Amino acid sequence: MRRLPVPRADGEMEITTKTPNAQQMPLRLRATSNVQCRGAYTLLELLVVIAIIGTLAAFAVTVLSGIQEKARITQDMNNLRQIALATQTYLNDNDGAFFLPTGGTSPWMNSLHPKYLSNWKIFQSPFDKRAPSENNTTAPVSYGFNANAQSSGVSLLSDKITNPSTFILFAPAQGTLTTVSFTGTAAASVTVDKASGSQGTALGGTHNNRKRINACMADLHVENTLWTVFINNTNSSSDPSASQRWTP
Repeated sequence: MRRLPVPRADGEMEITTKTPNAQQMPLRLRATSNVQCRGAYTLLELLVVIAIIGTLAAFAVTVLSGIQEKARITQDMNNLRQIALATQTYLNDNDGAFFLPTGGTSPWMNSLHPKYLSNWKIFQSPFDKRAPSENNTTAPVSYGFNANAQSSGVSLLSDKITNPSTFILFAPAQGTLTTVSFTGTAAASVTVDKASGSQGTALGGTHNNRKRINACMADLHVENTLWTVFINNTNSSSDPSASQRWTP
């Protein structure tokens, strides 16, 4: 049996098979070997892909929000630490006597600014969404000084504090809105006293769904504490030093 290739005008190759005592049998083969296969996604497959993308996007947003809040918490604590360091230097220069919460003739913040803290931005919490300013009257002030840090209108001496590791000196002084808000400025003393203070009565903390808040104690360490602990001043077996948290 013999196979003879015969070219055709349409680009195909015709192979003629010759066998004894038989007619020629033509077989057609394509000259090209490239075969393209086309497929399409079904509606169900597209819906599954869209659902997966939506889930991943929601997860990414949640993670990003958590990262941003942790960054704000850290910055808030750093601000309080800088205020604490400035206060320690002030105490060293004033025989251990604190400035008055009401500030006396000027806001207490002026006892630290600009001599010990050159920028007003340190007094503004990252949870405070107001525009920053370095104006000595309109600069936002988010942190309050404990309104009870005095002795019958006289400056409190640091060595008279019963429990320095518990007594709160500085903390965010929030407004009364249902969301985290601040209204204090450099024009007047900003104080804090449990949930209340010069800016009103706060309804919760500054972070973790308003369940936590940062505070600087009299020994000048900073804590990220529960809001329920922050506002409590009644001693209990679980919180035996609560009465010393707001009273020196």
